[in-house]
Amino acid sequence: MLKKISARHFDLTDEMRERAESEMDGLTRYFENIISADLVLDTERHRRKAELTVKVYNNTITGSGDTDDIYNSIGLAVDKVKSQLKKYKGKLKHKRPEEITETRDALTRPSTDVDELDV
Repeated sequence: MLKKISARHFDLTDEMRERAESEMDGLTRYFENIISADLVLDTERHRRKAELTVKVYNNTITGSGDTDDIYNSIGLAVDKVKSQLKKYKGKLKHKRPEEITETRDALTRPSTDVDELDV
């Protein structure tokens, strides 16, 4: 997954960057095939805003959080995207369940045949 973090109207600290990256890494738990994630952090007076845009195969998912603390804003944006990713994954499973099971079976099938083993 390609991650991009940018800040508007303030300097991004290393601690903020690490926290944001760890939150974005957690998204792969809900959907494995994320192409890219773009996080924009913004500050205006007392408001701290985080906008997260995630690109998946055939869709773009966005979430935003607006609080007085930047870390809470990041958490809100990530939580919104998590719930949308769960919904998207459920739609994919519901739409093409036989294709998903064929792929899963092909990936988990053992590479050796039982009849070919010499015992």
